[in-house]
Amino acid sequence: AFLGQQRHSAITWSGDIHHDWGVLASQIPAGLNFSVSGIPYWTTDTGGFFSGDPLTPAYGEVFTRWFQWSTFCPVMRVHGTWYAKEPWMFPEPIYSILRMYIEFRYRLIPYIYSVAWMVTERDYTMMRPLVMDFSSDDEVLNIGDQYMFGPFIMVSPVTLPTRRRRVYLPRGHTWFDFWTGKRYTGGSYIDSDAPLDKIPLHVKGGSILPLGPIKMNTGGVENPIELRVYGGGDSEFTLYFDDGETYDYEKGEYCTIPLRWIDSGGRLIIGDASGSYCRSINELQFNVVVVSEGHGVGVYESKPDYTIRYSGHSVEVTVK
Repeated sequence: AFLGQQRHSAITWSGDIHHDWGVLASQIPAGLNFSVSGIPYWTTDTGGFFSGDPLTPAYGEVFTRWFQWSTFCPVMRVHGTWYAKEPWMFPEPIYSILRMYIEFRYRLIPYIYSVAWMVTERDYTMMRPLVMDFSSDDEVLNIGDQYMFGPFIMVSPVTLPTRRRRVYLPRGHTWFDFWTGKRYTGGSYIDSDAPLDKIPLHVKGGSILPLGPIKMNTGGVENPIELRVYGGGDSEFTLYFDDGETYDYEKGEYCTIPLRWIDSGGRLIIGDASGSYCRSINELQFNVVVVSEGHGVGVYESKPDYTIRYSGHSVEVTVK
């Protein structure tokens, strides 16, 4: 890294690192400091460049936790030497856990790609130290191992061989456990369950989280899109689409769809589509899921509470 690198918006990684717990723990504050310096696309060699043996249980656990965390980095990648570490090189149950997080990353594409547009259009930061969004809460000032991934998801990586970790929920907000739907009031610490297949994730109240279908690649428009609505606050979010391959977005070839949640009236508003690329999108199906404990949770699709056929014109749903 060097002064002035920000102008190039290049992807940077943390170097050729080893694969132990201490190195994993150090990557999180390193990435947050890097991001807050104005370089939004940062990543690591997941599992360490100098790899361990996938058949060794100890390395399998480190790699699993690292892989889970990498799902919530601006760029998710595996790279290294010594041992091959494709997912199928790991025994069960690790193989199935890795596969789930690959599928999770694909489900997050509508969210991640839209946040990437915020980076381009608004000079946004994707990987956000808590102080960026909760500056009035003094407790977050010295927390270097939790962060916001975009505006809605708080990530608390596991960096020790444990099955629980302490998580701070910033005050002034409602928070939902992504895996269970349990609702919390911010301003306190909780002991969050962290079995080997789960990284602690908490979604801010008021969020509208778009999730796409599981796909084999990122080509084409994600359809249908599941919109998970988390009560407890108001929010806005803009879905962004383009061809995913060219620089035509610089010529206006993109499509944006504004989303708005008004909590007091239970109103979800999907606004008019805007942009010349919208002509390439015929009809989208939005499956709206109002999150509650045990409903609208986890990686995979939930039974929708409402289904909306969207053709580019504003639609409003009142959630009861």
